[in-house]
Amino acid sequence: MALVLASCVLCVGVALADPPPAGTRTAQPVSDTPARPPEFEAWIAAFRVEALAQGISAKTFDEAFRNVKLNQRVIELNENQPEFNRAIWDYMDSAVSDGRVKRGRELLRQHRKTFRAAQREYGVPSSIIAGIWGLESNFGRDLGGFNVIEALATLGYQGRRSAFGREQLLAALKIIEEGDIAPDRMTGSWAGAMGQTQFIPTVFLQYARDGNGDGKRNLWDTLADVFASTANYLQQKGWETGQPCFDEVRLPDGFNFAEADISIEKPVKEWKDEGVLRIDGHKLPKSVAEASAALVAPAGHRGPAFIAYPNFKAVLAYNNAVSYALAVCQLAKRFDGGPPIKRPWPRDEDPLVSRADRMEMQSLLAKRNFDVGDPDGVIGQRTRRAIRDFQKAEGLIQDGYATTTLLLRLRHAVAAVP
Repeated sequence: MALVLASCVLCVGVALADPPPAGTRTAQPVSDTPARPPEFEAWIAAFRVEALAQGISAKTFDEAFRNVKLNQRVIELNENQPEFNRAIWDYMDSAVSDGRVKRGRELLRQHRKTFRAAQREYGVPSSIIAGIWGLESNFGRDLGGFNVIEALATLGYQGRRSAFGREQLLAALKIIEEGDIAPDRMTGSWAGAMGQTQFIPTVFLQYARDGNGDGKRNLWDTLADVFASTANYLQQKGWETGQPCFDEVRLPDGFNFAEADISIEKPVKEWKDEGVLRIDGHKLPKSVAEASAALVAPAGHRGPAFIAYPNFKAVLAYNNAVSYALAVCQLAKRFDGGPPIKRPWPRDEDPLVSRADRMEMQSLLAKRNFDVGDPDGVIGQRTRRAIRDFQKAEGLIQDGYATTTLLLRLRHAVAAVP
């Protein structure tokens, strides 16, 4: 899904920094509580008034809420922030495994007519659609085990995402009202991501499409709808037909790694003039010479580097994590017969994977008067810039990559200041 909350895509706007590939998630029980508290009953009654005022029928609402309880597992997941991320190479090993590549190629052949229909309609390659399908639900095998109405009602009633929960709950009821899916079939993640490519309800309403002409948008069971909806989303987010997503690149000697950041874009022809080549030594594609692109080195200067074309940004709109977009685009490339990433990952390096270590790095950078904002354990654009400023002050390569070695150096630097 595209948004960040769970592993969803369209938890559009809520994407994980390092989303887990599908197949690693365990379906959760639909409900963990035997009854709903009186306060929750009162909240449901009040929300019913609001929903009916928004055009939801009493029949739809009552049927959807018939067995809804306050889900304690949703509360736990909503309240607990992940304490650890994985190294990019661990994520990529899992996301673009040989098994997933093999399975994806088999399914592309098996459903080639359905894939091609979506590709013709929306201009998005079948391999990209399949890449998202594979990551979001392990090709439809892992749809999540939560009752979406129950999960969203729980979020709307209690916790830090109550506004999100209420908005998505109302959208989910509209989906049921419009006849796309029955309430008992509307299963998904704890954050409301639904279907084989994990749309949250508001995204479903805006981008889901009826791919087989039966009058329904069924992202749980109907592959024509799944593929059409996914392709439509990417098209609407700027996918350019016939253009590449990314290339692994060879950087020139002395390359300024301060420029290797997803937030820094230049025309492809300028990167070419600076000596950036594809990893096989060939020049960057002429078809995107005028397009803006970013260079990314997700494991720092010792790891592989990639040029992210505009289509890479379209995938980022699905889930705003460079690791996710890289996995989708690399999966697609492998499905099409392309090679694995050539340059090795620096597996002997220790990236900062714990939230505590990342927050310590941010706090220490702040003590050295480097701007990180409020330490939150998220290595975003602001923190990467601060890391680069520290690296520059220390005479290091400015790749903005947070590692244990760099944290130790920062500790010494702070301790040395009177």
